[in-house]
Amino acid sequence: MGKTGGRIDFEWVYTDQPHTSRRKEILAKYPEIKTLMGPDPQLKWVVSGMVLTQLLACYLVHDLSWKWVFFWAYAFGGCINHSLTLAIHDISHNVAFGNKWAKWNRWFAMWANLPIGVPYSASFKKYHIDHHRYLGGDQLDVDIPTDFEGWFFCTPARKVLWLFLQPLFYALRPLVVNPKPVGMMEIQNTVVQLAADALILYFWGPKPIVYLVAGSILGMGLHPISGHFISEHYMFLKGYETYSYYGPLNCITFNVGYHMEHHDFPSIPGSKLPQVKKIAAEYYDSLPQHNSWSRVLWDFVFDDSIGPYARIKREYKLSKQE
Repeated sequence: MGKTGGRIDFEWVYTDQPHTSRRKEILAKYPEIKTLMGPDPQLKWVVSGMVLTQLLACYLVHDLSWKWVFFWAYAFGGCINHSLTLAIHDISHNVAFGNKWAKWNRWFAMWANLPIGVPYSASFKKYHIDHHRYLGGDQLDVDIPTDFEGWFFCTPARKVLWLFLQPLFYALRPLVVNPKPVGMMEIQNTVVQLAADALILYFWGPKPIVYLVAGSILGMGLHPISGHFISEHYMFLKGYETYSYYGPLNCITFNVGYHMEHHDFPSIPGSKLPQVKKIAAEYYDSLPQHNSWSRVLWDFVFDDSIGPYARIKREYKLSKQE
């Protein structure tokens, strides 16, 4: 399975996350950034086009042989479905219709969810709020791997397996680390998703369903786009917990690579995050950054100092209301 080595625990810190203070400092110097906050009027049309493209693909694959179903699931459907999960990420910040129409954002996220094949959007919203509010928080931020993941997936071969199984860990980790009661939006999300799957199955058979679900699993597993999972918060340089990626794949991932900018200003849609970097360049140009998600995956696998344990963690003291 390869040699063991590297970290034996997370990087524990006793300071606040850096994004709150940097946000205040940047807004004090560049108040015009506030004009970038609010909904992105183009997002709903781009996302709808992607959903309809996948529905067309369902029709096109229903007569293909199984080997081609899986090929197109990885090469095409996986890219679109992974991109749709990142659209849902953007929508979770109410940037499709704005804060005044919060429920519209929730329902639109369910529409974006349809090609993914399994209900996802409502649960993601619930836990993603904690990721921003309690970044690196022990037992709060479910983006942080468990101790078992850090202990076991510590060799190159095991880290490759971990990357392949990332969708499984992202789905199950919240249930272990920070379980929450199922809400009405999650029930609605499940009903809508199962109804859509049933219709596709009825009209076109099982191959389109396999195409969608396999595309989601493969596209969020060992796939070039999945480098963003590692690049965003894994500690490639000691003391730095968030990194931006400024490469070309931002064009198909709603600029999720602009991750420092996103955590500084989560209410600014991804389409406008490059403007944040341009306006406040002196705050971002000198910070560590990535230029290749494929290189991120390579370094994650073969660098002993980087693995599931290479994350910054902190304790948060919560009030009883929280």
